[in-house]
Amino acid sequence: MDKANAAAGMGTRRFGRVNWLGLWTLSEREIMRFVLVWSQTLAAPLATAALFLGVFALAIGPDRETVMGVPFIHFLAPGILMMTVIQNAFANTSSSILISKVQGNIVDTLMPPLSPLELLLGYTAGGVVRGLLVALLVAVPMLLVLGIGLAHPLWALVFVLLGSALLSGLGIVAAIFANKFDQMAAITNFIVTPLSFLSGTFYSIERLPQTMQTVTHFNPVFYLIDGVRYGIIGQSDSSPWLGLAVCSAVTAAVMALCWYWFRTGYRMKA
Repeated sequence: MDKANAAAGMGTRRFGRVNWLGLWTLSEREIMRFVLVWSQTLAAPLATAALFLGVFALAIGPDRETVMGVPFIHFLAPGILMMTVIQNAFANTSSSILISKVQGNIVDTLMPPLSPLELLLGYTAGGVVRGLLVALLVAVPMLLVLGIGLAHPLWALVFVLLGSALLSGLGIVAAIFANKFDQMAAITNFIVTPLSFLSGTFYSIERLPQTMQTVTHFNPVFYLIDGVRYGIIGQSDSSPWLGLAVCSAVTAAVMALCWYWFRTGYRMKA
């Protein structure tokens, strides 16, 4: 091959339309990141969820009036489950990218022949798998101990997947935007935590003033928690179909932003 042909071949993508090996490798890396420290990433969320339920059960006691026709602890359990899932999905992608940026080895991810979509799917896979595992580890003992069945298991699974994907995407956005750990801490403390706590996790929004009810309906996390609640106890504050539409649209928008930032190298490339 002469020099002209060799030069023409430089930079040519040789993996077909999708670099399956690269995508699998990145996904595996993101999954193994949290599996290897399972005591922090899987066992700790289970303990946190159990503490939330235990404290509320002891503080409120058995005389608490029902909510949506079910005991309060049964109403509370799906909210705790979903809150735990989304917090861990967010933490998985945000910590991975931010640590790479701070340590200066983000180039190891940007240099391989991975397209923006493959980068997005690889990072998201880690967050979604972590969210699903956390959901399974929290849900099984919680449902067995409380004696709760699954009213609509497919709806519960759909919203767990959507929630994991959405918060994985938000974790990517936050990590790309932040350059320091204190910036990420501010995003977590002032955006992610309020969104999860003020979304009907611990209460039905019917108890809120009308203005606050309206504001809550603009919070996508509300639909995630409400959808999982519908899937587990069969009761919700809004239609699960509305929640599915809202969460799907927001997830698509967040993923589009992630793809665009990966494509342009925003705040990642010098």
